[in-house]
Amino acid sequence: MAEDGPGAPAFELPAEWTGPLAHAVFHQEAVLLAAVDPDLRVIATNATAEHFPRTPIDRGDDLAAVFTGLGLDHLVPALGRALSPTQPPLRRWPLVPARAADGTLLHLTLGILRVEPRTGPALGLLVTVTDTTELVRAESRFEVVREAAETIGASLDVAETAQQLADLLAPRLADLVAVHLAEAVLAGDEPATDPATGYTPDIRAGVAHTGDAWPEALIQVGERPPVPPDLPSVRAMETGATLLIPHLDPLPADATVPENAHSLLAVPLFARGHVLGSVQLWRTERPDPFDENDARLVEEIVSRAALSVDNARRYTRERKVALALQHSLLPEAGNDEPAAETFAAYLPTASSAGIGGDWYDLIPLSSLRLAFVVGDVTGHGLQASATMGRLRTAVQALADMDLPPDELLTHVDDLVQRFPNRSGGTAAAIGATCLYAEYDPVTGRCRMASAGHPPPAVVGPDGHARFVELEAGPPLGVGGMPFEIAEVDLAPGSVLLLYSDGLVAGPDHDLEAGLRHLLARLEQTDTAHRDLDKIGRELLDTATTGPRDDDTTLLLARVRPLPEQDSVRWELPADPAHVAHARELSSGQLAAWGLEHLVFTTELIVSELVTNAIRYGEHGPVTVRLIRGPDVLICEVSDPGNTQPRLRRARTTDEGGRGLFLVAQLTRRWGSRYEHSGKTIWAEQETSPDPDAWDLG
Repeated sequence: MAEDGPGAPAFELPAEWTGPLAHAVFHQEAVLLAAVDPDLRVIATNATAEHFPRTPIDRGDDLAAVFTGLGLDHLVPALGRALSPTQPPLRRWPLVPARAADGTLLHLTLGILRVEPRTGPALGLLVTVTDTTELVRAESRFEVVREAAETIGASLDVAETAQQLADLLAPRLADLVAVHLAEAVLAGDEPATDPATGYTPDIRAGVAHTGDAWPEALIQVGERPPVPPDLPSVRAMETGATLLIPHLDPLPADATVPENAHSLLAVPLFARGHVLGSVQLWRTERPDPFDENDARLVEEIVSRAALSVDNARRYTRERKVALALQHSLLPEAGNDEPAAETFAAYLPTASSAGIGGDWYDLIPLSSLRLAFVVGDVTGHGLQASATMGRLRTAVQALADMDLPPDELLTHVDDLVQRFPNRSGGTAAAIGATCLYAEYDPVTGRCRMASAGHPPPAVVGPDGHARFVELEAGPPLGVGGMPFEIAEVDLAPGSVLLLYSDGLVAGPDHDLEAGLRHLLARLEQTDTAHRDLDKIGRELLDTATTGPRDDDTTLLLARVRPLPEQDSVRWELPADPAHVAHARELSSGQLAAWGLEHLVFTTELIVSELVTNAIRYGEHGPVTVRLIRGPDVLICEVSDPGNTQPRLRRARTTDEGGRGLFLVAQLTRRWGSRYEHSGKTIWAEQETSPDPDAWDLG
């Protein structure tokens, strides 16, 4: 009996407390208590079916058998050892997994306290059982939701997002998970129901399984599942309702139902008013069925995933539009011009930044000359593609005016400064670089200018590769700085390479190392004999070892100088008496070339152009040049004057003014270009015989 008074131990209870305390402890409903004798028979317990339905213990039960029934066989020996005085009087096992009679997974916290008298062997044990299953489930649900927020949506690829969702749900919540996405969503479009079935056609986009591999008997990723059954509960999913079937009737396994499936939870991917797909969760191995708590948890995860899928869908759509716009604005990849054989390619970035503003162009100029253009607009997406289109159009228009490369870039630079930026103002915030090169097959010379763009590379017929020494001016839009021209003579068969920085800037963004690596690759390639498309594709394939984080553009040109016998040049005094001599020289050369059918029209063209040069020039010599191309004859007349030729329609009473009108009617095109001193007027005729060529209408 406990001693009263201030000297009594603190753990001694007053006598009047012993009975009421035991009564209060065994009648509380928070913690299950079981008092057992040395034979592990339950002599007292507060466990009732009402308050502790998942851990039933009755008076007289064998606690070892109770533990075995809960799947706690490994703790039965600990019960016997706990009676020994050599063992600690108190043992505790937190969060022990167990199984209820119906197979439900439990999480229990167990405690064993040895009950000893003042002297003698132990009277027995006091066992405490705390059911922490709901607490563990709540923590597990929170962990799953947290992981979903961290992992799902990191990618802007629709199919990858679907797979991320499947990998998260299995095995955490289900044994098998299948994610279906509408076919239109995979293409970046909004989903639409099939009028014939009332359902949205979908594709299995992601799967996950607790086993090693997805069962072969089930629908695989990329395959279209059959039309769902016409049931109200299934129809309701088209409006965003969840389908929960805790206990499935035994069904024969087929391509849609896994073997041994006993519980199903299907949740639609619903975002911004559209059902983008659905997620099917099956339980086959774990015995506990899906319940409302599982449904609410999966709905929360799937709702987050649906927004990520829709964001990825919108990105896919914008990327498709930008890529289509980009390709529609670029010329064909391969082209064969009289001046050069060419190959060009554009590869968009593999990152989530979107399509960039790289572009290339081939622009035929007068007198068989050919312009090569490569540019790079800062930024990505539709804005960059649209800006690229504007710059390409501007370069084409200015190139048609036959401006020298430095003057052309100066005009483009002025134009970019007037572009409205994204904030609505006008500034040089566009950010673009451009390289413009102009090759003349008659002289074999290429002149170029750069607006902040990497220098082009030249590979000679001997295989030696070098970069052109080119002073790069500021990027377009900066203004106030001049652009310098560089000239280089290209031997027959030389290959000229223009590119964007995506070809040479690796993951470390070391441009200098990338340039050295590019030269090494070019020297290892047989550019003199191999097809340009194969060379170009190899350069693109070896440009980066990993995903491209920038757009990549290249333009290869194998130059073809015009044979010396296909051009002739005469310099005549600025005297009207020499007009007839110019006609004679021209007709004689056409006869030598076998182009007698063009003598009449060419004499008219030469006569009119030489007469204008003498009349409106600045009393300097007049130069006449004829160029024979594969299917064209070009007549050029140059003089020191800078007077702009103007086509006009003469009145019936006018004695002159019909010269350029006649030239325009007799040729397929004509124009003029200006050099540092003087101008050149040129006119092109097709060399194939045309019986209607003299029909002036």
